[in-house]
Amino acid sequence: MDATVNKKKKFKLKMPGAFVILFALTIIAVLATWAVPAGSYSKLSYDSTSSTLVVQQPNSGDKKLPATQKSLDQLGVKIKISQFTNGGITQAVSVPNTYQRLKQRPASLWDVTGSMVRGTIEAVDIMVFIFVLGGLIGVVKASGAFESGLLALTKKTKGHEFLLIFFVAILMVLGGTLCGIEEEAVAFYPILVPVFIAMGYDSIVSVGAIFLASSVGTSFSTINPFSVVIASNAAGTSFTQGLDWRIFGCAVAAIFIIVYLHWYSKKVKANPEFSYSYEDKESFDKMWSVTSEEEFTGESNETKVKKAAFTIRKKIILVLFVVTFPIMVWGVMSQGWWFPTMASSFLLFAILIMFLTATGEFGIGEKGVVDAFVNGASSLVGVSLIIGLARGINLVLNEGMISDTMLQFSSGLVKNMNGPMFIIVMLLIFFVLGFIVPSSSGLAVLSMPILAPLADSVNIPRFVVVTAYQFGQYAMLFLAPTGLVMATLQMLDMKYSHWLRFVWPVVVFVLVFGGSILVAQVLIY
Repeated sequence: MDATVNKKKKFKLKMPGAFVILFALTIIAVLATWAVPAGSYSKLSYDSTSSTLVVQQPNSGDKKLPATQKSLDQLGVKIKISQFTNGGITQAVSVPNTYQRLKQRPASLWDVTGSMVRGTIEAVDIMVFIFVLGGLIGVVKASGAFESGLLALTKKTKGHEFLLIFFVAILMVLGGTLCGIEEEAVAFYPILVPVFIAMGYDSIVSVGAIFLASSVGTSFSTINPFSVVIASNAAGTSFTQGLDWRIFGCAVAAIFIIVYLHWYSKKVKANPEFSYSYEDKESFDKMWSVTSEEEFTGESNETKVKKAAFTIRKKIILVLFVVTFPIMVWGVMSQGWWFPTMASSFLLFAILIMFLTATGEFGIGEKGVVDAFVNGASSLVGVSLIIGLARGINLVLNEGMISDTMLQFSSGLVKNMNGPMFIIVMLLIFFVLGFIVPSSSGLAVLSMPILAPLADSVNIPRFVVVTAYQFGQYAMLFLAPTGLVMATLQMLDMKYSHWLRFVWPVVVFVLVFGGSILVAQVLIY
């Protein structure tokens, strides 16, 4: 008898998929609302209609105050009134020393599914953007422009493949540090992933060069308005304070991520089986590769050659496709675009490309381009749902009123500590809070008015706490399923365990290198 027949199969523990992980976290969040005491700080906002400050008090209703610096001083909010009146701070901020225990607000079993639905509704803006993006991809693929363009590109870059990864990663680091381009980075996968596949790389390289590089840039934000600027405003300091430290940190972090990507991509290029996601290589390549396997049965060789040719029409289609991305970046950075406007911009270019794809000698007609758009959009339904489910977890935590309780507990941990210990513990606090509040601007306005003033008690500048917030929260967002990670992995059909294996050295780097910068700032200042 063949020995292999009696050979027992080894049990192998598999990490569950994105949907299962988020479902489990939703249940944990619901249970947490039963175990963690409910409580809340008063919240302060500016009402532009009446030009007054509004204090939302947990147990006694709203209170209106004159929009003056004196009112802020009386509340103990160390922020300039101009930050409220000129729109620098648009979200409600926590008022120090106003925390109150509230009646417990435990979520019910119904909230497990209810939060998923409501979270999906809240995420409808980014979901529509992703659907339009998917439709655009589907039409460009149907045109054949991807195939012909990639064939031409791979011929020209042969032997210098890593240069593309280098330039993409640098651009993503810059996008992250300047304007926090992370959610928007999802738009770059369709144009770059097929190129990386054609060059012999894997899904890890794709996520590393796009999502990871942009997140590293955001971790070391220099002038990112959604992170360091709003956090500095809420902390009562200027974002220009500590800018030189952040520029230095961003430069070192960029070098680190480039070296790490070079090491990994070189290994994969030399031996594809080295890939951390090698077991999924076949399905990944099938999903993203644009090399045509269609045989055009019954067609002459001459017709096949004509269809594969990189024609003027295909070049125009690719130019229209590529130009949507710099326009998006310009809109986000200088025009204040958000997902609805970006979706409209992408839809405009999709319509132009649909017209070019439907007409001409090898045009696929009106039904062909509409089907291509619908199929492309449907391929990203899973990604869109992941974003909604992650939002649902945050809804459960917020409505259970336990986020402020954790913030109150955190503020008590750092009292009576010396400077270096204070800032390291603060870094770890933001690391944990990053899981609970994955929004950078949301965590900034909730935590900074409470935690930044604690720096005064240990005689260190408040901007150091802002820097700790950046390093701590974003080190967590490399890992947290409540953030953008799961949507990214779902889009590329990558297992969470494969991602953890690749990203943990980067998390350690941000915490250790970031912690070193923080301690140096404390000792010098």
